Amino acid sequence: MTTPDHAGHARGHDPVDHPAAVAAETARFVAAVKNSDLTTPVPTCPGWTLADLVKHTGSVQRWFSALLRARVQEPPRTREVDLRLPDQESGYAEWLDESATVAAEAFATTDPNLPMWAWGADQHARFWARRMLFETVLHRADAELALGLEPAIDRAVAADGIEEFLVNLPHATSFAPKVADLRGPDRTIGFHTTDADDAWLVRLRPDGFGLDTNRPATDTADATVRGTAADLLLLVYGRLPHTAGAFTHEGDEPLLAHWFADSAF
Repeated sequence: MTTPDHAGHARGHDPVDHPAAVAAETARFVAAVKNSDLTTPVPTCPGWTLADLVKHTGSVQRWFSALLRARVQEPPRTREVDLRLPDQESGYAEWLDESATVAAEAFATTDPNLPMWAWGADQHARFWARRMLFETVLHRADAELALGLEPAIDRAVAADGIEEFLVNLPHATSFAPKVADLRGPDRTIGFHTTDADDAWLVRLRPDGFGLDTNRPATDTADATVRGTAADLLLLVYGRLPHTAGAFTHEGDEPLLAHWFADSAF
């Protein structure tokens, strides 16, 4: 059984070193795009090219690093940060690599347990390292998919990412307004990994939704989706449909359709 730990990881799966994983995932991202045509469209991010994807990911890493250095205690009034973006896209891969170095320096000088403002559930510096990791993982996968590659995602990282997504989703309405529609008359959705024993139970209530920590996550739900941790991570982020062959699902199909229509961000 997996139960959430808002301090920064889920009990029940292997702990993840978020700063180290950011470095590793960025290196994989850089390797994928280094000699690629950055005008390549990214199907999982409609309207974006690889150049847009790289710029977004590096910008997020530098922005979150600035928040960590500033030890922000309230929502920032500006998103302005010196990106040091090169004039030519030919320099983007190297710039993304440098962005990970900027992040590593911020992690090294910030106590992960330091109280900080964050938009999600965990009001500590560690929120930003964990969030940065999954921004990087998902967009590395986007890049690889755009290049016709099969993204490999470490099982423990993927399980931690599913947990992080489900814990923070109720707080995401400011930039994902459809999340506010995720409510229902006491209905439950189960997510189960097939390559480990991780499971999560989400309850939709008339006033909202959230992880149900009062029942075993392995309990029978009104609707259930099963797949590998890596595929479930791509699923919750809208990169794969729940009807894909990678998944088995059972129970209330309209409930699943409601969830996936309103939960991606």
